[in-house]
Amino acid sequence: MSKVVIDTQIKPNFWRVSGLLFSLLLNSFSVVAQLDNHAFQYSLPVKPEYEGQLRVAVQAFLFSKDNEYFNKIDEGRTYYGTQLAPRLVYFPNANIRLEAGIFLYKDYGTSRLRQVRPVFTAKYQNGPHSLLFGNIEGHLQHGYIEPLFDFERVMTNRLEEGMQYKLQTDRVKLDAWVDWQRQQYRFSNFQEQVAGGLTSEITAYQDSAGWRLGVVPLQFLAIHRGGQIDTIATPLQTIFNFATGLRVRRKLPLGFVQALHFDGYVTRFTDYSFTEVLPYDKGNGLYLNAGVNTRLSNIMLSYWSGNGFFAPQGGRLYQSISSTVNNSDFTQRRRELLILRMFSDFHLPGNVILTTRFEPFYDFRRRQIEFSFGAYLNFNQEFILTTLRRAD
Repeated sequence: MSKVVIDTQIKPNFWRVSGLLFSLLLNSFSVVAQLDNHAFQYSLPVKPEYEGQLRVAVQAFLFSKDNEYFNKIDEGRTYYGTQLAPRLVYFPNANIRLEAGIFLYKDYGTSRLRQVRPVFTAKYQNGPHSLLFGNIEGHLQHGYIEPLFDFERVMTNRLEEGMQYKLQTDRVKLDAWVDWQRQQYRFSNFQEQVAGGLTSEITAYQDSAGWRLGVVPLQFLAIHRGGQIDTIATPLQTIFNFATGLRVRRKLPLGFVQALHFDGYVTRFTDYSFTEVLPYDKGNGLYLNAGVNTRLSNIMLSYWSGNGFFAPQGGRLYQSISSTVNNSDFTQRRRELLILRMFSDFHLPGNVILTTRFEPFYDFRRRQIEFSFGAYLNFNQEFILTTLRRAD
């Protein structure tokens, strides 16, 4: 299969762009650190006062995102649909949450449901430690940077099933997880697929003036496709992605500007497969963000420079390997982007959050501007039904 390789000799604009980001931060100009996805995140609460309670939990997500892209790495597409996940929740004691329900996913423009799947979760929580089995607290809640984990997976791959351990203290955050994506059986004509990883962050410094320095010692994500009981000759594939970096934040509680942010990461891709299938077996990248939160909206400026980088679950724009339909063999070793993000969260009555985002970007290699825009509604709420008593 032939491959088209583009590797221009234009030198990366790293020093020019990084200097711009630092200058914008230090001069308090409107530009946020790693994208704030709190509106899309929902941790399953476990509290001592819930012991014996039977509850109904409802999670609803309505989305619309239009990517007006015309490049050969990530083509334009539109997401427009609804997801609903009602569950029945029981707390047998102060540390355990058990829930079961159904996940419904429908794209607009078709009469059929795209997914109808049962959901089950058992969560044990003891102080800062949490252990989950079944449907884990996944996708954006892991806290990966976008080159490693695509934001759009919250629409296309919402559910993750497996195991998860989380540690949450005042200074340390850690999330280790496994997502078993496809189960293989004897004589299957497909490979088993599994993903897993770890994210971590340490608060190295924090003071009463609003400064916070966070160290991200490791973000790690592994993808494996293989198995020994199938009937196909497809070679196994094992891919590792790494990132490490720093996050700086300054809260400004008074006035129009509420917070300033900066974060920077270096990333690494390594293909540990026995058989070479991909155009590149290793690569790296640099990802810088700077921004500001204001009373009206948040603005963020991001810079990406990639060299043969590939992350199977990462944002497609950051990859050096095409994900398009019409140019599937296209590769571009060096990727260089400048992304402007303007986004707002509106807290509506009834625990509904409306999020709007507009994200134009400039491709230094193609010297062209493209953009995407989206609107999202998130609803997460629990309602108590009754308190069950144990029979003596």
